[in-house]
Amino acid sequence: MIRGEAPAEYRHTSVLYDAIIESLMIKPNGVYVDGTLGGGGHSAGICQRLDKDGALIGIDRDKDALRAAEQNLGKYDCKKYFVQQNYENINIVLNELGIEKIDGAVLDLGVSSFQLDNPERGFSYMRDGNLDMRMNADDSLTAWQIINEWGSDELTGIIKEYGEERWASRIAQFIVKYRSEKPVSTTFQLVEIIKAAIPASARREGHHPAKRTFQAIRIAVNDELGQLERAVDRFIDALDSGGRLCIITFHSLEDRIVKEAYRRRLEPCACPKEFPVCVCGKKADVVKVSGKPILPEEQEIENNPRARSAKLRVAQGL
Repeated sequence: MIRGEAPAEYRHTSVLYDAIIESLMIKPNGVYVDGTLGGGGHSAGICQRLDKDGALIGIDRDKDALRAAEQNLGKYDCKKYFVQQNYENINIVLNELGIEKIDGAVLDLGVSSFQLDNPERGFSYMRDGNLDMRMNADDSLTAWQIINEWGSDELTGIIKEYGEERWASRIAQFIVKYRSEKPVSTTFQLVEIIKAAIPASARREGHHPAKRTFQAIRIAVNDELGQLERAVDRFIDALDSGGRLCIITFHSLEDRIVKEAYRRRLEPCACPKEFPVCVCGKKADVVKVSGKPILPEEQEIENNPRARSAKLRVAQGL
């Protein structure tokens, strides 16, 4: 049990909800993992389809999310385990619970609406707050430290790589110049620095000028891409025969990692291409459920604009 009160307004609209529930092919007595539990949106759909012998394992880095999910899912009869942990450590979680294999798992890599809308968390460029961006408030690295202590080259690197921002170098230079006089302390201060760094003509290209930089800093604070790279294989290893892993990504860097990890498990042969037959003995241990990623329909995007960039990829264990 996660001690403490759940936040009164923990809300999050689960993206691709119907597609996730359909893709998981839930067995009433199965064991399922929600590695990014949030308020329990996808998990509610899973729990509705489990009987008292079925089990849900909910994992999240955020204590507030775990408290909210425990409250929201309390009405369901299935067994429920709530674990504060990074989802990349699924092997550790299962070992501690005495569970060898799972029948399915979902990873929704989007930031929750609660986190975005809570200015104290510092995730949003639309709300003024402290530069934090930690998904787990107990972690040591914050956005403030990155912005105020990392060198210009380091800042350029993460903004360019994680944010895919072509003005990364200028933004880093403007940050370093600003902080030479006083620290960058709030999200709105950072937004103004970014706006000043990006030429006016480029700021009129559609998305908010700070979107890519904020994404980059959040990814760096939480090691999101490293965590994902380590997690995919561990989740596949945990799947029972016929079990399915469903991963929702929201930008190309995440999707590329998932796509490549699935491909490696589908085509594990390490033999040189000129070999006429495989001699390494490595066999696929997953099957592809769908060739292309599953995308949200227009109605879902209209109802929840944050779903626009979502992609779902599904792998099934052999």
